[in-house]
Amino acid sequence: MKDNLTKLTKFILDFMYFGGMLVCISLPVSFKWYGQYNSRFETFYWPLVILFFLSGILAILIIGQLRRMFDTVLKEDCFVMENVKALQRMGTYSFLIAGVTFFRLFLYITPAVLIIILVFVIAGLFSKVLARVFDQAVRYKLENDLTI
Repeated sequence: MKDNLTKLTKFILDFMYFGGMLVCISLPVSFKWYGQYNSRFETFYWPLVILFFLSGILAILIIGQLRRMFDTVLKEDCFVMENVKALQRMGTYSFLIAGVTFFRLFLYITPAVLIIILVFVIAGLFSKVLARVFDQAVRYKLENDLTI
């Protein structure tokens, strides 16, 4: 069961990472098409392409950090300083996504935009706090390694 969960998680992270790149690249075309069905995407075409592209790149960076962290889990050595830095970066990227999404409020306000901002602020806080927890764990681990 553990191997299946590991393979599934690795597949999902890889799919999201590379799929996210394709989505970001295709935004100008897909937003042009979607603008036929949603007038806001036609009216605010370039601002939305830019805002979604920036958010997409930041999301890809978060997934990239998760992939790196997953590699340390596979090596069964996840309490390392690399993961502390990765969690710090993920928190920063999450706050930046919330900030970029905030600018969409000047174009149009929907409940979804407000929820996305809230979710990424919470994700940023969670990542920053978890980075501190991991930092303490790494310090304890290093102290124990030195004791032995």
